[in-house]
Amino acid sequence: MTASAIATPAGHAVERPARSTSPRRVAAASLVGTTLEFYDHFIFGTAAALVFPKLFFPQTDPFMATILSLLSYGIAFVARPVGAAIFGSLGDKIGRRFVLVSTLLIMGLSTFLIGLLPTYPQVGLLAPLMLATLRFAQGLALGGEWGGAALMVNEFDTTGRRRGFYGSLVQVASPIGVLIANAMFGFMNTITNDAEFMDWGWRVPFLASIFLVAIGYFIRRTVSESPVFQSLEHGSQKAEAPLMETLRHHWRQVLLAIGVRAGEGIIWYVFSLLLLIYVPTRLGLPRQVALNAVLWGAAVGVVAIPLFGALSDRFGRKFMLLAGVVASIIWSFAYFPLLETRIPSLVIVASVIGMICQASLWAPLAAFIPDMFESKVRCTGASLGFQLAGVFGGALAPSICIWLLERFDNPLYISFYCTIGLALIALCVSKARTQR
Repeated sequence: MTASAIATPAGHAVERPARSTSPRRVAAASLVGTTLEFYDHFIFGTAAALVFPKLFFPQTDPFMATILSLLSYGIAFVARPVGAAIFGSLGDKIGRRFVLVSTLLIMGLSTFLIGLLPTYPQVGLLAPLMLATLRFAQGLALGGEWGGAALMVNEFDTTGRRRGFYGSLVQVASPIGVLIANAMFGFMNTITNDAEFMDWGWRVPFLASIFLVAIGYFIRRTVSESPVFQSLEHGSQKAEAPLMETLRHHWRQVLLAIGVRAGEGIIWYVFSLLLLIYVPTRLGLPRQVALNAVLWGAAVGVVAIPLFGALSDRFGRKFMLLAGVVASIIWSFAYFPLLETRIPSLVIVASVIGMICQASLWAPLAAFIPDMFESKVRCTGASLGFQLAGVFGGALAPSICIWLLERFDNPLYISFYCTIGLALIALCVSKARTQR
């Protein structure tokens, strides 16, 4: 049986049986669409590490070219809160389904156009400017995507017994996106030589995304609106200005949500994308070793995230997050010594265990963060908290890690950096209160 809801005078939704889309179908639609959006996001991250420094920023020395390229990757993290504010408000006023469809189309078009961009030798400074503009558009779309997808699966589970598991199916889109993105780059790296890869091979993953987005668009159009949103709409309980109401009355929850998620963004970068720079440049190993390690880590994450989501239903979201903090702190100090062995199999082990630790932090978030907000501002509050955290976690982490290596020539300082972010998670989780 599927679910609907009625609104109470306080503005909360009380669920009841209905005749709409099942939670499993909603979870599947959210998973497919969000996977495609994360795929688009991660192929940019991979290209920013491997390709863009030479094609879009060749006028600077190699170190500065890498920093500028990673900053172009970080532009999306600045755009995400803007997208969260825009699409979060639209999700609370127009509907969660509208957000799912519109963000998918914006992301798809932006990614396709990146695959067509001229490079710096062809058009000069216009090339990095166009790259930054399209990256900003990607960030806007992804800023609204997560909130819409997380809320759809969250609000269709009326019993609350499997909210962690269904939410984790949105989160598992992240490693699936990494898996597909790196598989595409690995395939292109295999069938092309270095010159061909830099000339046209890197463009293929971007251009191919248009077909994946078309599939996601078709699937998402078949999903009905969230029953909780329908009840708010019929009961005239919607917030008139969701963004202002969130900032005025729910700013504490937004700050706690930022703290809960920011450290996870640091951990994800260190245990995944940093490999693409660290392994070939510092360790002197082939680029394919790094790609293989990331692929294996993502593959394990596909299994680990739903498992941790189910465990969060059994033992509680707070327990799972705090356990993940402890495990991640321990592994952040074991991670780099394994990499420094320069043994490819141990590099893979380091990545796999790192992604298991990250999965324990990532899986509960799609249920934990939305539950911190009441239904009429849930899309705005959850989206803002989640995406603002990306500015302090994912956006700054690449440049900070590269700077720490350049300044101290010792990865131990990156482990200390990870520990600070993880301690923030523990503090905010302990203080957070959920609505349901």
